[in-house]
Order: sequence, then C-alpha cells, then structure tokens
Amino acid sequence: MKPAYILGLSAFYHDSAACLLHDGEIVAAAQEERFTRLKGDSSFPTHAVSYCLRAANIKPSDLAFVGFYDKPLLKFERILETYLGISPKGFRSFLRAAPLWVKDKLYTDRNLRESLDYHGKILYSEHHESHAASAFFPSPFKEAAILTMDGVGEWATASIGIGSDSDIEVIRELHWPDSLGLLYSAFTYHIGFKVNSGEYKVMGLAPYGEPKYVEAIYRELIDLKEDGSLRLNQKYFNYLAGLTMTSRAFDELFGGPPRAPETRITQREMDLARSIQVVCEDVMLRMARRRRRGRSGCCPIDLAQILQPAAHDNRRRRRHERGLSWPRILRPGH
Repeated sequence: MKPAYILGLSAFYHDSAACLLHDGEIVAAAQEERFTRLKGDSSFPTHAVSYCLRAANIKPSDLAFVGFYDKPLLKFERILETYLGISPKGFRSFLRAAPLWVKDKLYTDRNLRESLDYHGKILYSEHHESHAASAFFPSPFKEAAILTMDGVGEWATASIGIGSDSDIEVIRELHWPDSLGLLYSAFTYHIGFKVNSGEYKVMGLAPYGEPKYVEAIYRELIDLKEDGSLRLNQKYFNYLAGLTMTSRAFDELFGGPPRAPETRITQREMDLARSIQVVCEDVMLRMARRRRRGRSGCCPIDLAQILQPAAHDNRRRRRHERGLSWPRILRPGH
C-alpha cells in the first residue's frame, strides 16, 4: 500500500507553520519565522513547507491531502454577522477588515494551491478541532478529555471534548464574543503590549504584582459560572466595533488609559498582570473540573495558548486543594 503523506498548514493570521504526517506519524514540523526571522510571520509558510517536504524527500504531488487549520468562510460569516449586529457602529473597523478579506482571505483555497503548486484535495478543520487534534493525536493517551481555549476561531472561543483512539468529539463550546483569550488580550493591550504577541510578557510580569484588581474584574467585567463558562460585559471592551481592545469605561475602572508601548512599566501594570493571571487560572480550573466530573478516568490535555508555564505550576498546586486527581496533565510540546 502506498504511504500516505498529509501536509498540515497554518497561515495568513499569525505564526504560520507547516507539519508533515506519514501514515499518521509526524515526519517534520516548523514555523515560518524560524526561516524568515520575522517574529510571528503570518505569510504562507513557504520555507517551512519546503523543509517538511525535503525531510521526506517528496514533492507536493506526492501528498494525499493538505489540511488547513480553520474554515475561512465560516469565520467570514462570523465577521459579517458581528458587523451587521452592531451597525452603524464598527464601520471604521469594517472598512479596515473588508479589503483584506475581499482581496485575499476569501480566496484561501486558490492561494494555497498556487503557493504549493498542488492540485489535490484540501481539507478544512474548524479552529478548535485543530487545537484539540494537535495535542491529543501526538499524545501517549488512548483516551483523554480535551480542553481548548484561545481568542476566537470561527465562532468558538473555548471547547471541551473527548479524544478516543483516532476520533475527537467536541461536546461543548463557548462562543464569540465571550472569550477568556480576548479577556487576557484586552489586558495585554491595556498594559501596553501587542495583542497576539505580547501575552507572554503579561504572564512574565504577573509575579511582580499583587492581585488587587481581581474583585473588580469579577464584579464588572465577567459573569463567571461554576462550570467555567462566562459572559463578558461589552461595556468595557471595544473589539466588536472599534480598533482597540478596551473602552473608556475600562480606563476609568482601572485608573487610567492604556500604557503607551515602550514606556516605563509601573506597579499598576504589574498589579493588572497579576490580577488577570489569577482570574484566568481560576476560569481554566473551573473548566477543567467540569470536564473531570463529566468523564471519570480521563486525562485532561490543556491546550490553552495563554498562561501555560505559570498556570501549570498553579494547577499542580491546586489539584490537591480543589479535589482534582488527574494522573497527568499534558500540554503540546510536553
């Protein structure tokens, strides 16, 4: 039987990458920024693809399938519905986003084929399914509970699922505009770092601060349920209609406007970082507890793209305190 090669791609948003599978086993994987030296490079991962194909000594025509990490048309549906739902607000934001979609992102299939010189079948996975697959399938587990969290994919912002052998079933999702990742990114923006890039700096800043704003976050920003689901109070955010993450109400609540990038970091920014870290870890633990109660005996795999190192230490400490007794927690790369 001819070996099956599948090339997985992430591109056109941030941190473009490629991964090559041979009969289900990873042959090679790389981020484009490693070759171009452009941090977070979002362009088509030409160099990463070439590296992967060279590792197996194959050409694009040898691929059985190409997989793309999300569904662009479904994402565009969410963007259009959002603008229609808030109109006439958001017009400036729409004018900025629309040309990119009309010119480029609506033609993802064509762009992928031209960039690869590939004429075979392209498969599109939903964003959070891709997150789940990237952690479960390479893991040593035959069965696992899967928890994913980020800013937003097509509609989902977090998901809970079950992985079993070669199948993944998503059983619950949190949907846009309510998002733990966007909450964290809002604080990233307000603290003065670049969204989708500087979140790790917020995490690194957190140990230097005190959690003095935790109560305000719970009281004003989020309605948090016991199972970890949440609703964001959009009064304090501007990402639906504007070109910034936070609103003036956010500034008033936390004692000032966003820090200008590259200016001095004060104790206020440190305290904001610590506070949002504490809140996000609490939300993650609530979601994890929900999954544990729902499927006894499963090992959770935490796929959160934010908070990983600091949250990991706190999870280990709190598992005993909160009655969690998973045999192992696995994150991608561990």
